[in-house]
Amino acid sequence: MVNRRKLLQAGSAAAAGLLVAPRLGLATVDTRVLSLLDTHNDQVLTAEYCTDGWYNPDALAQVDWLMRDWRVDETHRIDPGLLDIMYVLQRELGVGQPIHIISGYRSAATNAMLRARSRNVARNSYHLRGQAADIRIPGVGLSTLRSLALDLQAGGVGYYPQSDFVHVDTGPVRAW
Repeated sequence: MVNRRKLLQAGSAAAAGLLVAPRLGLATVDTRVLSLLDTHNDQVLTAEYCTDGWYNPDALAQVDWLMRDWRVDETHRIDPGLLDIMYVLQRELGVGQPIHIISGYRSAATNAMLRARSRNVARNSYHLRGQAADIRIPGVGLSTLRSLALDLQAGGVGYYPQSDFVHVDTGPVRAW
């Protein structure tokens, strides 16, 4: 049985992704395949998440699971626009290995716990909405990854060299 709320959320997420795609120079007629690795459990996913401008709900559900809050095994719809950002990064860098996901979706409890440990965690983090990921790509320098993410002008970009990741999100264009 189709849950109306989940259907509306999926439609909203797909619509949000369609807003980011043109800013990234993505055509509506293309195939987008993304390869991801969850660094907390070594789960790898390679998924064709978008074909001819249509976001594949089965592939999106697989991404939601991979990018879940691993501390509480809780999933949330990941913004397709975030996937588009990571897809362009992977494509432009010409890398064959998966993007390493350090942090995708975060539950409110996990975010509060991380906030208590570090002043670098935002109270209203885009991670809480499935609109952010902390990533790295083996063999690609963080400064190179950050520079390309900034060039996209598709959302927020945070640079955390001490923690070995770059933050990308679908919020307003900004950098730190």
